[in-house]
Amino acid sequence: MKTVTKFLTTTPATALFGISVLILFLLVGIFTPVIAPYGETEIAGDQYEVWSETFLLGTDNLGRDILSRLMYGTRNTVGIALLTTCITFLIGTFFGMISAALGRLVDQVMCRIIDVLMAIPSLISALLLLTILGTSIPVLVGVISLLEATRVFRLARSVSMNVIVQDYVEVARLRGESIWYVLVKEVLPNILAPLAAEFGLRFCYVFLFISALSFLGLGIQPPTADWGSMVRENAALISFGDITPLLPAFAIALLTISVNYIVDWFLHKASGLKN
Repeated sequence: MKTVTKFLTTTPATALFGISVLILFLLVGIFTPVIAPYGETEIAGDQYEVWSETFLLGTDNLGRDILSRLMYGTRNTVGIALLTTCITFLIGTFFGMISAALGRLVDQVMCRIIDVLMAIPSLISALLLLTILGTSIPVLVGVISLLEATRVFRLARSVSMNVIVQDYVEVARLRGESIWYVLVKEVLPNILAPLAAEFGLRFCYVFLFISALSFLGLGIQPPTADWGSMVRENAALISFGDITPLLPAFAIALLTISVNYIVDWFLHKASGLKN
C-alpha cells in the first residue's frame, strides 16, 4: 500500500494520465467480446442511426454499432501495432548490434542497405509493397516491421558503438568470450534504456502508420474493425455536422498522447534528474 501511495504521489499527473488511459485501452481490448453490446460485424440496425439508448454512438454505413466497432478496433489496431513494434525491435536491435560489433565491411554493407531503404519515404514504400504483395495482416505486419526496423537499426547501432569500445567489453573479448556472449551480456543490458524509450515512440509511429494505411484502404481490411478504416467509412457524416467519424480519430490521438506522456516520464526517470 505504501508503495502504491508513493508511486501516486511522486509520479507526474501527465504520466498517471497516460498510464490510466493505456490500462483502460488494454482492458477494453482484452474484454471486448464480453463487454461489447454487439458483434464486430453484426448488422444491428439501419444505416447511420443517431445516438440512442439502443445504439449509444449510433450505427455506421452498414448499420453496425459504432461503440462495438470501436471496442473491437482497440483490440485489432492496438494489438497489431504492438506485435509489429515487437518484431521491428527484434530485427532492428539484432542487426544494429551485429553491425556495431563486427564493424568494417559488414558494418559498411549493412549501413548502405539501410540508407537505401530509408531514402524512400516509408508511406510510399508501404503502398508499393502492399499493392504488390497484398493486404493480408501477415503481409502488413511484415512490411511495416521491415520499414520501421531501419530506424531501430540506426539507434541500436549508434548506442552499441558507444558500448563496444568500453573496457569491460574488451576484457570480455580478451577472456575469449563469443560475440553472442558479448552482445547479450555486455552490450544489450547497457542499451536497454534508450531502446525502451524508443519502443514507446516507435509504437506510436507504427500505430499511426497502420491507421493511415487503413484510412487509405491498404491496411487492416473490412470487415475487421479498425480505427483508421472507421474514419473513412463514416466520413460522409461530417458533412451533416455529425462527430461520429471523429470518435476513432479521437481514440487514435488519445492513445498516441498517452504513450508519449509515459515515454517522457520514463526518459526523465532514466536520466536521473530530480526535477
